[in-house]
Amino acid sequence: MNRNDVTEKIIATKVSKGLKWEDVAKKVGLSKEWVTAGCLGQMTFDEKQSKILGKIFGLNAEEQKWLQVVPYKGSLPTPVPTDPLIYRWYEIVSVYGSTIKELIHEEFGDGIMSAIDFSMDIVRQPDPKGDRVNVVLSGKFLPYKQY
Repeated sequence: MNRNDVTEKIIATKVSKGLKWEDVAKKVGLSKEWVTAGCLGQMTFDEKQSKILGKIFGLNAEEQKWLQVVPYKGSLPTPVPTDPLIYRWYEIVSVYGSTIKELIHEEFGDGIMSAIDFSMDIVRQPDPKGDRVNVVLSGKFLPYKQY
């Protein structure tokens, strides 16, 4: 038994029960984005959250404990993603990464946008030409310190 086994069980149960991540997140009391990342093995849940997920996904006590272990983050199986949707994010960073970096540095100075003190919101944006995916990423700016 390992964290990947628990992730696979969560996904299989989600499919077999026809669950939606948003509904799972409401029961846990966190955003759908964070709960989805956690259920896919990228975040850590506390004991209370693990018990709620245990009830939803039929996880035993050992499997619930795996949800509380700090994971090895980074879930892509290859350096360049092959899944078309994930590849488009890779393409966005490849094409616009230097622009994003330049504009953040111009506005904030030398530093990074945190992926730890971070939030994400993904919503459908109706549009007569075809619905759009609206993704908002918000991370705390962390300046490099001089020493």
